[in-house]
Amino acid sequence: MFALLALASAACYGAADFLGGLTSKRASTLAIVVVSQLAGLLLLLVAFPFLPAASPDRMDFVWGAVAGLTGGTGVALLYRALAIGVMAVVAPTTAVCAVVIPVLVAIGLGERPGGLTIGGIVLAIIAIALVSQSDHPEPVLHEQRAGSGASAFTLALLSGVLIGLFFVALARTTSEAGVWPLVAARAVSVSLFAAIALLASQSLRLSGGTLGIVVAGGSLDMIANLLYMIATRSGPLSVVVTLASLYPASTVLLARVVLHERLSWRQWVGVVCAMIAVIAIVR
Repeated sequence: MFALLALASAACYGAADFLGGLTSKRASTLAIVVVSQLAGLLLLLVAFPFLPAASPDRMDFVWGAVAGLTGGTGVALLYRALAIGVMAVVAPTTAVCAVVIPVLVAIGLGERPGGLTIGGIVLAIIAIALVSQSDHPEPVLHEQRAGSGASAFTLALLSGVLIGLFFVALARTTSEAGVWPLVAARAVSVSLFAAIALLASQSLRLSGGTLGIVVAGGSLDMIANLLYMIATRSGPLSVVVTLASLYPASTVLLARVVLHERLSWRQWVGVVCAMIAVIAIVR
């Protein structure tokens, strides 16, 4: 069951990133982050009365706050990297870092995956890199001046590390905590970036069409977080985070279906590798 939950979280993360990619080049990064994070928090609060009772301890809130700081900052850096860089470079850099960090932490904490599982994890990392590649480079916009490629790569690298730490922090919460760690995470991230926007005197207003996309993306991201957190409470972190980190495949497939983008041969190979990796990991 934890494998299905992790794969479902990957699908939702990928859909959220797809929607974020649609808006990252036409709206303020701060506005996108604050509105999307707030939308996820409101969705969680609406569902709260229908969820089972929970008894979180102090460390659950601490880990939730850490998840909010790392995850929120990671997403902000990701959206900024997407705005100034090329998605085919940004996406795999972020995704690979996001899976490597938790896997290393899990092994350091004593997890010992079997040989087949390790092979599946390695193949999944290869799949993430391949599925994010394209034979048709994105056009360079006026925002993408000389040197922005290096800046985007650096931002993507930092984003991946922070998102990886977010995965670790969320996985450290207890099952008795229910969804309270996610509430803490979103409360921290929304407060942090709303304060930054206020200090920078930056408007958080979004146009009607963009607002709807950002709210939908934030809601999907929260659903993905919830599925991931539940999965980590019943399965090994190294396996769960690897399956959840296959989200670029979902993003690419959505671009194919919705935007009618053609998949390159590398992307098709990546999709096949991802399928084989999933079979190897969950076997």
